[in-house]
Amino acid sequence: MIRSLRIRLMLGAAALAVLFMLALLPALQRAFGIALENTIEQRLAADVATLVSAARVEKGRLVMPEHLPVEEFNLPEAKVLGYIYDQNGDLLWRSTSAADESINYTPRYDGRGNEFHTTRDAKGEEFFVFDVEIDLLRGKQAAYSIVTMQSVSEFESLLKGFREQLYLWLGGALLVLLGLLWLGLTWGFRAMRGLSSELDQIESGERESLSEEHPRELLRLTHSLNRLLRSEHKQRERYRHSLGDLAHSLKTPLAVLQGVGDQLAEEPGNREQVRVLQGQIERMSQQIGYQLQRASLRKSGLVRHREQLAPLVETLCDALDKVYRDKRVSLQRDFSPSFSVPVERGALLELLGNLLENAYRLCLGRVRVGARLGPGYSELWVEDDGPGVPAEQRARIIRRGERADTQHPGQGIGLAVALDIIESYDGELSLDDSELGGACFRIRFATAE
Repeated sequence: MIRSLRIRLMLGAAALAVLFMLALLPALQRAFGIALENTIEQRLAADVATLVSAARVEKGRLVMPEHLPVEEFNLPEAKVLGYIYDQNGDLLWRSTSAADESINYTPRYDGRGNEFHTTRDAKGEEFFVFDVEIDLLRGKQAAYSIVTMQSVSEFESLLKGFREQLYLWLGGALLVLLGLLWLGLTWGFRAMRGLSSELDQIESGERESLSEEHPRELLRLTHSLNRLLRSEHKQRERYRHSLGDLAHSLKTPLAVLQGVGDQLAEEPGNREQVRVLQGQIERMSQQIGYQLQRASLRKSGLVRHREQLAPLVETLCDALDKVYRDKRVSLQRDFSPSFSVPVERGALLELLGNLLENAYRLCLGRVRVGARLGPGYSELWVEDDGPGVPAEQRARIIRRGERADTQHPGQGIGLAVALDIIESYDGELSLDDSELGGACFRIRFATAE
């Protein structure tokens, strides 16, 4: 399927132009043939007039001069032939040009005065015939049929030459027409390119809405897109504010519960209940933090970001090197310094922070961050030389809220936030074996065409 609208229109216009040319071609050939036949008829009629003016009757017999005014009648190889028949159809005279021709022609004498048609000689060659019935004695019953002929081969030669020229003319005209159509479509689609450019600016965050400087046919589309942008922005803000309000409204009850737990902890018999209570309070706090992060880091509807990877990796690793100073982790960078990821800065910081923190925490001493650009996607991975993850546990690990490291407290919220970020950007997360010997978290984002 052809996805380019301009190519579709161009192919449609080209098909219509070709069909029009195919319909025009036989019409032009027919018109030229008719015009050429009329010209030949007029020429033969003029030659008949020449023969009539040269003929005379003496003592009841037809007399013709040896040399006629039309030189073609006097040349043996000429293409114009002249004949005169009596009222009985007997041949009385033929021109010098017709001396070698054997044409068995019989005048009709049907009272029509003149007639234009075709006939064939003994060899099968076709001739145009102009036959005029005339009374040279003006009422004395001396009727004659004066006939001029011309070979059809000359007509066919002219028609063939015209047809070849017509093919060239129409072919050239078709190419010029297609070129003009392409230029016209290119000029017409400038408005679409302008709209596309503004959409790119919206995706990159350079502008918030589409302008009104578009053709009338596109204004309804631009207005609808602007309404969609405003609605999406308001909905996103309401979502964030609602979650923020909910989190703040829950802080006070949680603080009260925490205080009650502290009071109960002073009594030795309540230790088990206090442990359960504090665990649930901590879980609620983590869930609130998770939902707040989720609201603030999800991708917006139309805005498309690109963030440089190298500076963020440098910032995060500097912080993690201080936290895990005793491990002396060696970091390898397997990506171009100019590589960028189609994710907003805050979301990418949270995503990389979670994956790198896991890698630093579980590695023996080596961590590698890699990235590459493939056909239609950007791929990012973080791997370490730690114990790795057994194959049977990988599906559970990348499920929201699950943890493989049960030796350290937590609810798996960090990885859950990372998964939510990846899903909001239409990405995919996979867990493989690392060449370093540990686990490799691999993320793939689709990129715009």
